Amino acid sequence: MSGVRVLVGTRKGAFILESDGARKKWAVNGPHFPGWEIYHLKGSPAAPERLWASQTSSWFGQVLQRSDDGGRTWEAVGNEFQYEGTPGTHMWYDGTPHPWEFKRVWHLEPSRTDPDLVYAGVEDAALFRSTDGGKTWGELAGLRGHGSGPHWQPGAGGMCLHTILVDPRDPQRLFIAISAAGAFRTDDGGATWKPINRGLRSQYIPDPEAEVGHCVHRIAMHPSRPDTLFMQKHWDVMRSDDAGENWREVSGNLPTDFGFPIEVHAHEPETIYVVPITSDEHHFPPDGKLRVYRSRSGGNEWEALTRGLPQQDCYVNVLRDAMAVDSLDDCGIYFGTTGGQVYGSPDGGDSWAPIVRDLPAVLSVEVQTLR
Repeated sequence: MSGVRVLVGTRKGAFILESDGARKKWAVNGPHFPGWEIYHLKGSPAAPERLWASQTSSWFGQVLQRSDDGGRTWEAVGNEFQYEGTPGTHMWYDGTPHPWEFKRVWHLEPSRTDPDLVYAGVEDAALFRSTDGGKTWGELAGLRGHGSGPHWQPGAGGMCLHTILVDPRDPQRLFIAISAAGAFRTDDGGATWKPINRGLRSQYIPDPEAEVGHCVHRIAMHPSRPDTLFMQKHWDVMRSDDAGENWREVSGNLPTDFGFPIEVHAHEPETIYVVPITSDEHHFPPDGKLRVYRSRSGGNEWEALTRGLPQQDCYVNVLRDAMAVDSLDDCGIYFGTTGGQVYGSPDGGDSWAPIVRDLPAVLSVEVQTLR
């Protein structure tokens, strides 16, 4: 029987939640790496028992962990990621008068077909790749070498590369997003990069239609239509149908167009989900009501999904990597909050129930569908 594994990264460790296809009863395993911030925890589509974890602390720095048995045991891999020298310092300084500093890994993106190939998006913004299961890493230096690089600025959470999407038709094409520089695309495996921000408009920057400087919070795609991208921006929900060449706003009737995550239904490429919050100053749901919004038309027309979610006195946030979907026949949607709750819906968002409560603040949620 098929099942689901929900991988949760928190401020104080990692948790693995497992259920059968009914998704009613859940086993909670953890914490793994208790006390450590786990910025991202993700499984390999090419090897379901292989998991990756970004483990970090302000004292010991960054460690990358790999499990080959579904999280029962872990191994630290990749010397470049590990503590060396004075606590709190990191490697990968580039020798310039103002050295680029590696602070942490925000996002891990394993290959769909090769279990040893994985990408890492880091802060300060850069993209790395490993082809040997995380033992060694090399920077795709064309990204930081792009002419716009000197103009990148950090968002409130730092200058982080937080989104990596690989085109399932063409592994040489990747999309990334940086806060607060914008979105970029490579068509040659990372050798060269192109900003893809035309149509984005951002207040409080000198040129609101600038090539770079836009605070993109998250990008999502459906694997069957990789030229169609959906974006949750720092204000505005956006859509592109030409691989990022042009964007248009699809915020429509949302109560607020500010939020962090965005996700696409596993079987319906025009069904998307967001979690609006009040504003860039007030990171909590409007009116204290936790609502996921769903559009079945690819944007503009949105419906509030509230059944099973708290509708009063709720002041949590849902961060950019804290929403994911499974690929069972009845698509499940999952998200975690800064209040430590993880919610799941086995019916595409029609109804919700807490899988677990009272975890540390949730930083990331990923899902593996187990066949």
